[in-house]
Amino acid sequence: MPLHARAVPDLAEGPGQVDPALADTAERRRLSGPAMRTFLAIADRWGLSEEQRLRLLGLPGRSTFYAWAERARRGERLSLGLDVLLRISAVLGIHKGLRIVFPREQDAVAWLSAPNQGPLFGGQRPIDVIACGTQDGLLAVRRYLDAWRGGHFAAPNAADRDASPMRDTDIVFV
Repeated sequence: MPLHARAVPDLAEGPGQVDPALADTAERRRLSGPAMRTFLAIADRWGLSEEQRLRLLGLPGRSTFYAWAERARRGERLSLGLDVLLRISAVLGIHKGLRIVFPREQDAVAWLSAPNQGPLFGGQRPIDVIACGTQDGLLAVRRYLDAWRGGHFAAPNAADRDASPMRDTDIVFV
């Protein structure tokens, strides 16, 4: 198999399983500090409030959140739960998708903060869907951006309304 090819998973097997290594305390401890520092940097870039940060992480107590943040910033040992690590992973995926779809960071932040008429959002701001407190909200926006950057979906916009349909003569074979 070529190096760039990957096996396509058999959909009959059902959804993929969480990496069992993440159940290991040592592995979670190894990932937790860098994950929290990266989360805090992204939250700062997006201009998230304290409440939004807490919701993204699954509503830990304020003192717990600030203890995590302080320990991560100092480079001290920290062990986040699997749920929190999965939430941070979704935030990283959203950030990556935004950076691909919007090369300028200010455009990505503007998209997050503006009401969106796309079917997923129904007039809500994407940041409100992300920060609703559930993993579903995080993963829905991540999937939306993954599809958009892959060319599979984007909500209709002015360019779509003004576009004329393609005709057979528009297709040229070389």
